[in-house]
Amino acid sequence: MRKAAIPLTLALALGAAVLPRLLGTVAPSAEAQAPPASAPPSAPGVPVTADTVATADVPVFLQAIGTAQAYNMVTIKSRVDGQIVKIAFAEGQDAKAGDPLIQIDPRPFQAVLDQAMATKQKDEAQLASAQADLVRWAELVPQGVKSRQTYDQQKALVQQLQAALKADEAQIEAARLNLGYADIRAPISGRLGIRMVDIGNMVRATDAAGLVTISQLKPMFVSFTVPQENLHKIHQKKGETGELAVIALGADNKTELARGKLSVIDNAIDQPTGTIRIKATFANDDERLWPGEFVNVRLILSVRTDRAGRPDRLLRVCHQGRQHRRAAGRRSRSGSGWSGDYRQGSIARRTDCCRWSIPADERRAGQGGAESTRSRRMSGEKYRTRQTGLRGNRR
Repeated sequence: MRKAAIPLTLALALGAAVLPRLLGTVAPSAEAQAPPASAPPSAPGVPVTADTVATADVPVFLQAIGTAQAYNMVTIKSRVDGQIVKIAFAEGQDAKAGDPLIQIDPRPFQAVLDQAMATKQKDEAQLASAQADLVRWAELVPQGVKSRQTYDQQKALVQQLQAALKADEAQIEAARLNLGYADIRAPISGRLGIRMVDIGNMVRATDAAGLVTISQLKPMFVSFTVPQENLHKIHQKKGETGELAVIALGADNKTELARGKLSVIDNAIDQPTGTIRIKATFANDDERLWPGEFVNVRLILSVRTDRAGRPDRLLRVCHQGRQHRRAAGRRSRSGSGWSGDYRQGSIARRTDCCRWSIPADERRAGQGGAESTRSRRMSGEKYRTRQTGLRGNRR
């Protein structure tokens, strides 16, 4: 009995060990049926844009901020005292030289003129009588009827009346001038501004404020300053080419407003700022320049032809996945934490997530090199960039 139980025990143990394996081949386990754990998401890809390097003419220029100025600007004032009785212009209209603008009551000045002319006529009559007496007495003096002294007195009276006539003529001329000043006319051709007085007001010659302004818009001036160290370059290039081109750009530093030429270089350097004042003349036929407007100015020194360049915009993705726009000609000095946009002449704030730089040979076709000096306060610190080509320094 004991011997028969031993084989049975061995058979049961063997079946318990083999049966689970056999069942695993028929039905998969719960662990095998469970889906595999999801893999960690991959980092987003970095977009890459391809472009073609092209050749173009690259201008070399000095960049500055200028102010548009009227070629001629006149503040019209009254030269006599009186009441305004007529306004013969509309605000903002174009006027030609000699057009009537304002009429001051002319009656007081006309009365003064009539009085001066009457005085002249009276003195002319007295002079005629004195001259006739002088002729008669000249005949009587040799006969002893009139004394020599009486003759000399009559001669002096004639001379006094002649002088009085000249004074009368001067009074008449002054009265005519005042009468003409009562009729105010445009001294130059140009655009009228907003009138400062209305009809019926009293005006005086001593008033500080004017009546209206008139500005000549064709042509126009643009005044700007450049550092004194660029003066020798300007003289050199002007001597080589005869004249230098100047481009006026809008506030975005892209929109071209007008093209002109260098016309005036000031005769002295401003010692407190170390700059030289320059004026450029623009035809302004389309009137895109306006007096008092701030514009970006480029003084073209030379043009380099057939130069290779890169696209205008580049995108860089930093290690934090942020995209940063890099304008052409921008460089960040390694470790300084700031960058200067040499196309716009501005200072960009520090980018905390990354720092990068562009090789000096990467230049956009048509961009050129800008040279300017500018100071600007940012975040309580004063930054000063001296832009020469694509190189920047922090001072």
